[in-house]
Amino acid sequence: MQLVVARIGRAHGIKGEVTVEVRTDEPELRLAPGAVLATDPASVGPLTIETGRVHSGRLLLRFAGSGDRNAAEALRGTLLIAEVDPEQQPEDPEEFYDHQLLDLDVVTADGTEVGRITEISHLPSQDLFIVERPDGSEVMIPFVEEIVTAIDLDAQRAVVDPPPGLIDDRAEIASAREDGDQDADQDRGRDGDLGTPGGAADEDGN
Repeated sequence: MQLVVARIGRAHGIKGEVTVEVRTDEPELRLAPGAVLATDPASVGPLTIETGRVHSGRLLLRFAGSGDRNAAEALRGTLLIAEVDPEQQPEDPEEFYDHQLLDLDVVTADGTEVGRITEISHLPSQDLFIVERPDGSEVMIPFVEEIVTAIDLDAQRAVVDPPPGLIDDRAEIASAREDGDQDADQDRGRDGDLGTPGGAADEDGN
């Protein structure tokens, strides 16, 4: 099957290099020198990676036949597509290919439906799940262990523990709880109680 592994960004320098937005967990394999990649639009490719290097945290690639800035700039916005065996699995059991995660149902630990993963966004700092809510809106969930607590491919679901504010309804619940705490604090103040001062619930740091 074909998977999008990167998107070409702007030209870098004058020797045909381009920045790329990586969309694979295995760039050292999928975007290595010598790799031949299909493209979208198809008329641009296939493209053969000639060189690759990391500069200021960004991956720079140069393709065969693209030797100057004008040629590099003409590739901007092109998607790079690799042919991947659908039965192939990442070596690390804690890693997943994008196609394994797309369309997974996203639920909280208590089974509350959040939505469905429609896209994986690979940012320099972290990956994001783009989740479509039942009402058609979207929410972005960082793919980090503290928030995405389980991936169950057999059940086709991702279990999340989002902090207050990440998902709208959770934010409303947190706000209601805080308002209640404030009311309780005011009641205690009027009654003259000398107990432990009210405050926010303990946070787990996530």
